[in-house]
Amino acid sequence: MNEASKPVTVASVDLQRYLGTWYEIARLPMRHEPEDYTDITATYSLNPEGTVRVQNRARDKHGEPQESVGEAFVVEGSNNAKLEVTFLPDGLKWIPFTKGDYWILRLDPEYRTALVGSPDHKYLWLLSREPSLPAQVQQDLLDTARAQGYDLDDLILTPHTGNPVR
Repeated sequence: MNEASKPVTVASVDLQRYLGTWYEIARLPMRHEPEDYTDITATYSLNPEGTVRVQNRARDKHGEPQESVGEAFVVEGSNNAKLEVTFLPDGLKWIPFTKGDYWILRLDPEYRTALVGSPDHKYLWLLSREPSLPAQVQQDLLDTARAQGYDLDDLILTPHTGNPVR
């Protein structure tokens, strides 16, 4: 992939403001997150060494809670707009090509909505601080994704049942 086809990130991210819980509103399919998962959230917090703790929670098709905890590293020179995320155990994090790219493509000034994707256009997440978004806001964010080269034909809208995983 050439540099011209890669998506453009926001200029900078205030990591302290980005921390906290985000609700997944929509995503492109991925093998480690089944389509029938509901109530998906991602909670970000700082680890003592300065990396970001990533705690993903969801309910599976049986309503059972699921959780995965990972770690994100800010990509140097990205002003916190690009991170690399891994969910491998500590002893395996050294293995090359085991981190996923997490690029913040759009972020509203109040840090209430975010559009996040991978530079290869395979992964995309629409996130909100609330479990739902007004249709126009959602459409505007998805229009940004399309303009950045993401194919949204297989987009999954994440159901939120009012029963979040605690």
